[in-house]
Amino acid sequence: MILLITLRKALRQAGDGDKARVMQAYMKSDMPYHGVPAPLLRELCKEAFAELTFSTPLAWRELVLGLWRGARFREERYAALNLAGDKRAAAFQTPAAMKMYEELIVTGAWWDYVDDIASHRVGVILRNHPAPIRRKMLSWSRSNNLWKRRTAILCQLGFKTQTDLGLLYACIEPSVGSRQFFLQKAIGWALRQYAWTDSREIKRYVRLNRDRLSALSCREALRNA
Repeated sequence: MILLITLRKALRQAGDGDKARVMQAYMKSDMPYHGVPAPLLRELCKEAFAELTFSTPLAWRELVLGLWRGARFREERYAALNLAGDKRAAAFQTPAAMKMYEELIVTGAWWDYVDDIASHRVGVILRNHPAPIRRKMLSWSRSNNLWKRRTAILCQLGFKTQTDLGLLYACIEPSVGSRQFFLQKAIGWALRQYAWTDSREIKRYVRLNRDRLSALSCREALRNA
């Protein structure tokens, strides 16, 4: 894939071996890094993607998946996420894109990928197509895959007064007693975000469910309440 080859060359030239080792250790990643900081990565992506044209949703998805599947370094997968969120693809952020995002979530299987997709991609589609994505999030909240569960919990981050509280609580419910750190943290984070909008409601919810929620979820939920 020419795009991946071009991007990899630019990332390799801009990379820093010492930073790469630190970044890989911090992220506990099996996949190595080039050692390119996020601001520079965005600039390199902007240059690499400048001449791309997205004539159809399928063409866009193929480019994103080509980068993702062909990646050998973590920044190359970050670049795929950057392309997924390209402004020129705004019209393609529909329920039809969810199959692609599901693949990225399941195969990425780590918080740096999943949280970005949940809040900035799935959340956007949920806003614009609430009925089908609401059903999908309810299904994902009961999935055997913890990253799909985490996505369902976090997809409304930043919704503020537009938060579908019933959906949030319903997506939390299947994981409310989980001992899995990434689910406990997600529950606390989602509740804390809504506490900025209605702290009284989050205090009420935590008080009602304190015996079922983990200490981590409670602590995170009430941090701003």
